[in-house]
Amino acid sequence: MSVHKEISKHSNKQNQLVQQFLRLDEKRESAIDEAVQLCSAGKPFTTERINQVTNEINVLARQGVVPQRKLVTSEMVEEYVGRLT
Repeated sequence: MSVHKEISKHSNKQNQLVQQFLRLDEKRESAIDEAVQLCSAGKPFTTERINQVTNEINVLARQGVVPQRKLVTSEMVEEYVGRLT
């Protein structure tokens, strides 16, 4: 019985990590979209918010359950916007 409890506990912890990752990843995508929109409009933007969330994701990823994400540079956003037009 204790093995079952330990497996359930481990599974629940992994599920919590995945759910937290999904929330953070959605937040990151929203920040990327905002930077892309600002860049497209020729307005100033930063990648600070994107990379703050990225760092939070990468802390979770070190626990081995969720994937890491790359940090984003302003040049990456500008290059992406350039490909859109």
